[in-house]
Amino acid sequence: MSNPIADRQSRRRLLNGSALLLTLIQLSACAEPPMSGAPAPAAQVQPAPSAAVAAAPVAEVQQSFSEWRDGFRREALAAGIDSATFERAFAGVTPDPAVIRADRSQPEFTRPVWEYLDSAASLPRVRNGQRLLAEHAETLSIIEQRYGVERNTLVAIWGMESNFGANTGNMSVIRSLATLAHEGRRPQFAHDQLLAALSILEHGDVQPQRMQGSWAGAMGQTQFIPTTYQRYAVDFDGDGRRDIWDSTADALASTANYLQASGWQTGQSWGMEVRLPEGFDYALADPEQRKPLSEWLALGIRPLNAPPQAAAGAQSASLLLPAGHNGPAFLVLDNFRSILKYNNSTAYALAISLLGERFGGGGMIYGSWPRWERQLSRSERIELQERLSQHGHETGAADGIIGANTRRAVRASQQQLGWPTDGYPNYRLLEQLRQLP
Repeated sequence: MSNPIADRQSRRRLLNGSALLLTLIQLSACAEPPMSGAPAPAAQVQPAPSAAVAAAPVAEVQQSFSEWRDGFRREALAAGIDSATFERAFAGVTPDPAVIRADRSQPEFTRPVWEYLDSAASLPRVRNGQRLLAEHAETLSIIEQRYGVERNTLVAIWGMESNFGANTGNMSVIRSLATLAHEGRRPQFAHDQLLAALSILEHGDVQPQRMQGSWAGAMGQTQFIPTTYQRYAVDFDGDGRRDIWDSTADALASTANYLQASGWQTGQSWGMEVRLPEGFDYALADPEQRKPLSEWLALGIRPLNAPPQAAAGAQSASLLLPAGHNGPAFLVLDNFRSILKYNNSTAYALAISLLGERFGGGGMIYGSWPRWERQLSRSERIELQERLSQHGHETGAADGIIGANTRRAVRASQQQLGWPTDGYPNYRLLEQLRQLP
């Protein structure tokens, strides 16, 4: 194809010399294949929102790594991987203890959503994003025309995932995935990603030494896992390789391709901050509750500074209270859910949405966050789940993860106490349950 960016090769290695020191937990597997299902809660933010880092029981490893490698080699060759590709990829590969430590880590304390958003939309990140929007305007215009995904969202994802290409991860994807396939918490997932990574190498898009990423196997400037790369990565700059590591054009276009496949609606907003009426039923603040925007407005909800295109009453919206009834409220639309398919965390999707608006001078939140409220630690979240179950409110596994079952149990307990039923787990509720017999 005719490519107007072919003469701009010097820009494809953006920020190459400004890589920052990277913690093991910061980068993780993003952009998994689009899936349906309720979004994860945003009440508390893990250091790696796109990959579950809470530990699960780990099965005892029965095979040595060399035995596992030999068995995996036979399977890879049977799947069509050339023996030379396998040997080149696995040359000198040994288990990485740092990957196992990261995989089994259980952070006791998590960041409240407002601190996460403050960091996500920091002034340096906003200014860098604005500069790069101008620098890559031509490329982004063509991407918008081809995929229908607006540029500010793409640059926001770029900034969140890798600090605009500066922090793509410096760990061998093959070694990390081999370690996880041998003795990780999700060996089958890692096994499938490793086969996909070998297929990428065989295709010739990247050399083994350049296939670097996070401890969990996420790769490139917008952190694709290998199976997602296989399905959605594109060669946008026309050099014959799908290079999400060193080609900004390929990375941004691949992300746009992914969001388009995830249901992105061209010209629509992600959502809007809203004001709730007095006496509002907070039980409606549930990701499973989707109503046309017109129905939410009929309930007395009023947008705060909503863009004109967000006022289409037929759009399906959900009400999001990321910090419970004491914090800001948002109606989120289809494009918000598309971002959730990139990373199934409402805190992440809200950060991307607001950061994209900040590039254009918007993205301000009018409501006040309950910064005074004490956040639950992981052990306290487990205790809350246990106490809710003891009092007849089933939460499922007491694992410290606040999912749909726990939110329903919290609502049931709040209703018994006569509190607003927002489903938000906080320290006040835990204290109240501690006092019950």
